[in-house]
Amino acid sequence: MRVIVVGAGVVGTLHAWHAVERGHEVVQIEREAEARGASLRNFGQIWVSGRAGGEELETALRARRLWEEIGVQVPGLGFRACGSLTPVRNARELAVAEAALARDDAAARGYELLSADQARAVNPALRGAFEAALYCERDAAVEPRTAQLALREALLKSPNYTFRPGREVREVIGENAVRDDHGDIHTGDAVVLCTGAWLGGLVRELAGPGLPVRRVRLQMMQTDPLGEPLTTSVADADSFRYYPAYRSTALDELDAVQPQAPTAAEHRMQLLMVQRADGGLTIGDTHEYEHPFAFDTLEDPYDHLAEVVESFLGRPLPRIRRRWAGVYAQCTDPSRVVHRQQVRDGVWLVTGPGGRGMTCSPAIAETTADELGW
Repeated sequence: MRVIVVGAGVVGTLHAWHAVERGHEVVQIEREAEARGASLRNFGQIWVSGRAGGEELETALRARRLWEEIGVQVPGLGFRACGSLTPVRNARELAVAEAALARDDAAARGYELLSADQARAVNPALRGAFEAALYCERDAAVEPRTAQLALREALLKSPNYTFRPGREVREVIGENAVRDDHGDIHTGDAVVLCTGAWLGGLVRELAGPGLPVRRVRLQMMQTDPLGEPLTTSVADADSFRYYPAYRSTALDELDAVQPQAPTAAEHRMQLLMVQRADGGLTIGDTHEYEHPFAFDTLEDPYDHLAEVVESFLGRPLPRIRRRWAGVYAQCTDPSRVVHRQQVRDGVWLVTGPGGRGMTCSPAIAETTADELGW
């Protein structure tokens, strides 16, 4: 079988990976020299802890296993089973963590409630003030800025894989074929469009105006090296408000009695933080849903994040090295992990994983391969 994959972000690259692993010929087409979108502009977290129960959690757990397996083959991914800690500061936040522990699927997530001293034993960099922490053993991380490059380097060792960068697909021709902006036609037994947040142009033409996917903008930042290990990923209690696994009467009470800080509420924020291979910290993020998106980045969210991080670390942050904005595609139906649609004979669109993209891509691609009979 010959598979044409359009898009070289993490979703497209994992589709190419599964196809090659199953012995198929793959041509992967990317309009940039390499992917430049949300696949690089994220935390690199394999985030199991907050996923909705049922299909979403099952997908995340399967993807977590696949990431670990692929990481053995491709060390350049930087896969590490670091787990995560969500420190809580008071009884109301603690009640939300305890409600999460009471879930039927808490053991599958690796949830454990730690005292402050136990949390510091797991992650000694957390010297600030907090009462306890929710630990999730199943959370992990990879290096987002280099993961696709490492996967590509491994794929290029296969004679069945061809990478065509700098080519934008403009047209679907007949069955199982696309034409790029160089005028070249690429024909296969299946075409998979993994175009990320590019939802206009050819995607709109193929999927129609009712595509149930929206674009979401975020702001993030990265610091100079911390100077010591941050042994787990770190979240704050605002992540309880964002992720569906934490919905409970305890969360309702937290919202009623302890609303978000004004800046966090205005920008729909949570803290997520993970240490990069060079020792720096990736910190975020905000969520903007209303179009048109702003074209600039705002300082108030960064100030808020720095304040929260410093309160957990008990020390000033290192110098901020870089700030950025990104845009990702998200299904408008929150119960769906991804939007997978046959848009022409032999042509499928796979998009809209939202903030689950880095976490779930290996399992999303595996499901596509299974459903298409690769």
